[in-house]
Amino acid sequence: MGLTPIRAFLRKHKRIALDTSVFIYQLEENPNYVEVTQEVFSWLEQPSHTAVTSTVTMTELLTQPYRQGNEATVNMYYGLLSQFPNLEWIAPNLSIADLAARLRAIHNLRTPDALQTATALRLGASALLTNDAGLSRVSEIEIGVLEQFQ
Repeated sequence: MGLTPIRAFLRKHKRIALDTSVFIYQLEENPNYVEVTQEVFSWLEQPSHTAVTSTVTMTELLTQPYRQGNEATVNMYYGLLSQFPNLEWIAPNLSIADLAARLRAIHNLRTPDALQTATALRLGASALLTNDAGLSRVSEIEIGVLEQFQ
């Protein structure tokens, strides 16, 4: 199958949202997903493409390095990701919080997932890339599950 499915998915979009798992698999070079995530980040480096993610992502990414007392990893993640081209980090505001609550109520989402999805919708992303198949029940936006692209 190769990279054809993820490339076909990305071709359909100009602006996507990225869930935390996409970053984790890339940063940790997860052997099951790193080819797919590398394709996503290569796509994102092209000037005509953009992505959004919630600042919830940074919270989730930095928790383990902080827990381990690994300030070097914290600094590397923060420095690398906060400057990545064409990637916007969006803090939840009242509009996003309201939509997240609605999505959480309708689709029975966990709060972080609802915030990610609401951020995607409010910022005009046409798809959300995740590895949480449970988000597939959200009908308001196209959900791409990394597992499907292997």
